[in-house]
Formats: sequence, structure tokens, C-alpha cells
Amino acid sequence: MSMLDWLTTPPPDVAVEIHRTHVAAARLERRGGRPVIAAHAVENLPSGAVTPTLAASNMPDVGAVGQAIARVLGQMGGRTHRIALVVPDSVAKVSLLRLEKVPAREADLREIVRWQIRKSAPFPVEQAVLSISPGAAAADGSRDLVVALAREDVIRQYEQACAMAGAHAGIVDLASFAVLNSVIAGGGMPASDWLLVHVAGTSITLAVMRAEQLIFFRHRSDESEGTLADLMHQTAMYYEDRLSGAGFARVWLAGTAGMGDGEVVRRDLESRIGARVELADPRTAAALTDVIDPSPELADALTPLVGVLRRDARAA
Repeated sequence: MSMLDWLTTPPPDVAVEIHRTHVAAARLERRGGRPVIAAHAVENLPSGAVTPTLAASNMPDVGAVGQAIARVLGQMGGRTHRIALVVPDSVAKVSLLRLEKVPAREADLREIVRWQIRKSAPFPVEQAVLSISPGAAAADGSRDLVVALAREDVIRQYEQACAMAGAHAGIVDLASFAVLNSVIAGGGMPASDWLLVHVAGTSITLAVMRAEQLIFFRHRSDESEGTLADLMHQTAMYYEDRLSGAGFARVWLAGTAGMGDGEVVRRDLESRIGARVELADPRTAAALTDVIDPSPELADALTPLVGVLRRDARAA
């Protein structure tokens, strides 16, 4: 998984998201120097086809998901062999780990991180795919690392579904990280603190950013773990007490189409936070062709796809 780790190779021009309820794809083109989403398709999945979870198989029938991917890729135009893949947040555990000194050698860093997270990992780290990305640097010279851990066999299911559709997943990213990058690519990142609230069905992710650095990540995968109001209260308290938070310069809300009236959700969240809340809009990061209707449902589907395709736009 790449997460917030940016590769030197050019990103693919097609992205696929495998969601609990659907598979979506988009193709990015450059027209007159501007990024444009030239094609987009969504294929609904039957109930139970994908069950995003951390410690168990996610797809009872990988082939059925692969067929859905093949159908959406067939609507992208041209032949697609290499794609960027977006997977649900629920498949990975994301942690912020602080090291007093970061080793120069990647092998040494990975060994230290594996040792540090071994006790808290929900499964043996030997069975894990591990992603390590640089986080914020502290005044004392220590540095935070963004560590994402997922079971290798679970990630392989998502990659295998793409392979069955004739596509290689050259990049794999979590949905909320892709949404964060869509905001950054759209030029909306303030120099101070900002918040993303990402809803995906019954799961919710809250990510607090300090400029381009992730300083807090909380994912609730099931409604039994608390309501959005509960999570917002807990996050606000932690932000103020432990992160020296001085307030959010901007707040984005993504994924509200499945919650009914997104505007009602936005206003309710705005009253709880005490700050203006904006709905994430993929058009800030890439224009849409005239044949694509920018509905709320489409915005939810396109935002992570645009984000993972606009990897070139991340601030250095």
C-alpha cells in the first residue's frame, strides 16, 4: 500500500475503487495542461460481495468482483493494464508512531516499526502488508511516522479481483488518504490545521491534518463503536488537549450521499464543530467533461478516484 507515500514513477491514468456497495472507475486526461476526468463508470455490487474488515476475508467470490471491475474498465475507453486501486479504510489499521531517530536504511526502519507495533497489531505482523510514510517532525528532532497495517491475504484479494479484470494494481491506497489528496490537489489545503470527515456507509474516518502532515487518524468501522457525534466529541477533546489544537481553518465532509440529505448532515456537523464545513468536490482537483453530471452521488464516487490519480499535485 502506498498510502501517503508518493512514488517517483508516473501514476496510472485510470483508478478503480472497490467499495462495499459498488465498484467505480475513472480515467484522467490532460487537456490544455488541465487535468480532466474524461470517463467514469459505476457498477453496483450485490449485498455481501465485499465486506471490508481488518482480520478476515473480504470477498467470498473474488471472481464476481473481478467481473464488475472488468465492466467498469470496459467503459473507460482504450486498453487499461495498470491502474491505481482505492480500497476501504476498514481493511487497514492506521497508527501514528513517533521515533526519536529515523534510520537511514529502509530495511532498518521497517524492522524497528514492525517491532514497535508487534504487540498492538490485531494479527501477526509476519502476515501483514506494511506501509510507512513520514509524518510531522517535532522540535526535539523526533519524527512521527504514518504506519498502515493490513493483512497480506486481504490486500491480495483486492489485487486479484483487478487481475481477473486484466488490470495490475500498481498503486494501492486507502479511501480516506485518496480523499485527503483530492483536497490537497484542489488547492484547498491551509497552512494550519484542517479536518476531513469521511463517511463510507456505516464506517466513518476522521483525519486531522496540520498543513500537509497527518497528526490524527480515527476510523470507526461499525455503528456499534459510536455515532458521528460521539466521534466528533472525542476527537475535539483529544485535539485540544493532546495536539495543542487552536481550531480548524477548514473542514471537509465527504461521502454523505448515502446518509440522505448531505446538506442537513453538513449543517449539523457545522453546529457541533463551530466551524464552516464544506462538502468535498472532486471538481476542485480535476474538471469534468460535459457528459458527466456532477450529482452528490457522483461527487462521492469521484473524490477518492481523483485524489489517487492526482498524486502529481501533492505539495513537496
